Amino acid sequence: MKKLFILCFCFSIATGFAQSKLNHANKLFKEYSYVEASKAYSEYLEKEKSPSTQALKNAGDSYYFIDDMRNASKWYQRLYDVQGTSVDEEHFLRYIESTKAILDYDRADKATKEYLAKKGDQKQIAHYANQKRQMDSLTKAKSQYTTFNLPSNSDKADFGTAFFGNKIVYSSSKDTTKFDQKLYNWNKEPFLTLYVSERNVDNGSFFNDQIFLPNAQSKYHESTVAFSKDLKKVYYTTNILKKKKLVNDEEGTNNFKIVRGTVEDLKLTHSEDIFFNSPTYSVGHPALSEDGKWLFFASDMPGGFGGADLYVSQVAEDGTIGPPKNLGPEINTAANDMFPSFTNGMLYFASDGHFGWGGLDIYESKFYGNMKFSEPRNLGSPINSNKDDFAYIIDSSDEFGYFSSNRSGGKGGDDIYYFTKAKAPCDQLISGRVTNSKSKAPIADAIVKAFNAFGDELTEAKTNADGTYRLTVPCNIKVKMMASKANHSNDEEEVQTNKVNGDELKNINFELSTYEDLVVKQGNDEKVDINPIFFDYDKSDITPQALIELDKVAFAMNNFPKLKIKIESHTDSRGKDEYNLTLSDARAKSTQTYLISKGIDTSRIESAIGYGEKRLTNKCSNGVKCTEEEHFANRRSDFIVVEK
Repeated sequence: MKKLFILCFCFSIATGFAQSKLNHANKLFKEYSYVEASKAYSEYLEKEKSPSTQALKNAGDSYYFIDDMRNASKWYQRLYDVQGTSVDEEHFLRYIESTKAILDYDRADKATKEYLAKKGDQKQIAHYANQKRQMDSLTKAKSQYTTFNLPSNSDKADFGTAFFGNKIVYSSSKDTTKFDQKLYNWNKEPFLTLYVSERNVDNGSFFNDQIFLPNAQSKYHESTVAFSKDLKKVYYTTNILKKKKLVNDEEGTNNFKIVRGTVEDLKLTHSEDIFFNSPTYSVGHPALSEDGKWLFFASDMPGGFGGADLYVSQVAEDGTIGPPKNLGPEINTAANDMFPSFTNGMLYFASDGHFGWGGLDIYESKFYGNMKFSEPRNLGSPINSNKDDFAYIIDSSDEFGYFSSNRSGGKGGDDIYYFTKAKAPCDQLISGRVTNSKSKAPIADAIVKAFNAFGDELTEAKTNADGTYRLTVPCNIKVKMMASKANHSNDEEEVQTNKVNGDELKNINFELSTYEDLVVKQGNDEKVDINPIFFDYDKSDITPQALIELDKVAFAMNNFPKLKIKIESHTDSRGKDEYNLTLSDARAKSTQTYLISKGIDTSRIESAIGYGEKRLTNKCSNGVKCTEEEHFANRRSDFIVVEK
């Protein structure tokens, strides 16, 4: 049923047969007779060795629109074999969706990475990587949801529930009284009708069906409703009609619109079209915030990001509806984003453009106001499947609700499923950035891990191209964080999470170094790159400033365990030569002792030798008059790499 609602309700009157098989298939396709068109294209393509790319697109689309994803994937694959990553975005997304629908996730993932790499959009690549990691984590976690197929589902389409007090309103094409009327050409089923049912609070099942708003029902489609909190105002989706006849655009397409009215004794009064309805595009799938101030809906109006986008309009206290605003690229994709619902500050919607299991998947995104939303999060299995999953609603208690799906094992094309939801553990997000300690450039593909107080690993995340990461940890615990990457140093941070579920600790950043960052070339030697270790005159004690630099040496050696050094200490020329030799050796030994105290094994320090005044760095030899600063420059220690 998603395919029916992607862009429009389409109607056409069939005419005579064309002569060639391809022309006949094309004609059926233009009439939206996808069942017959799919067969006609297959007959043509099985014998045609070099078909046009348009024929391959139409063949794939015909099967796609009737939810035969195996055959859709077959023809889209053939199209991809011909065009590769130059295939248009719409058909590439359908290729990926249909391939996931037949559970070939490896092929879909490979093609997606090829396609994104060719586009070179780093933001899209990062978004894909983020959502894939989230999906991977869902496969390991225990789901909060338990789902049930309703016994009241028919063998036709049943979907799109809305709470109506203690009752449920939903859409269905099960009305057999309409079989004497024209069937919907797209899928050869009766048109949709709105029903209202009693709801069994124990198992969520429906009973005592009756037609909802019978005076508003046409012989075409009525579906997907939303109600004000007092249940007096209703918004619903229907075809655009004039004098009970369809109004088509220039291409012969009948789009759909949202109607608002008042409910009195289950009948519609004071109905009106929403002002931004148009015969040139579709507007539908209304959803209201609990306070009635925000009207969410789906539309393919000009200026969007793809097929169907999600929009919101503000609703004033007097009922005036403000201009529609696109929810932006955080929510909307180049594919289809629709079926919104809104509960407890959370936007739920269905999309086949975000990374998912295949077909439409259901996502949630927290609404922060002022058009700001969190990154959409896939609800995972068993809510989502490799087929279309959509029209999710949940009670204000966040404990039960309904969604719709055409997954295998159902009773009809689309079925309504009831779910219960267990309380989620309190979790929080930790996010930040990993950069190079020297250049401050972002480090991609670094691993950031979180550990509890016992050292048990809680979770891990990999950084994106811009060095950013995000991971989820439990509330109200102390977390040890560690960032690492092959051939780099490690970095650690300790953070304390709070008691607020869903909170985010930001800017937990890390700096890593490569070996090249930690050493400097001087002549034929490589030395640990630190500020000079200086000593006070006539002393071998390590100064506070020297401790800071020695810690850098320990850091380099701890992070690169194959690194071995030798220590060379020097004095200025003042004093007797023999005394200076002894003093410098004491300085070398004191730096060696300090490094060993920091956990460096003695075998990794080849030697610690003092050279007295034998290797001065300036003119200040015996008898030469120099300043204190010039003499100070000669009182130093070097840490020379002998093995790496």
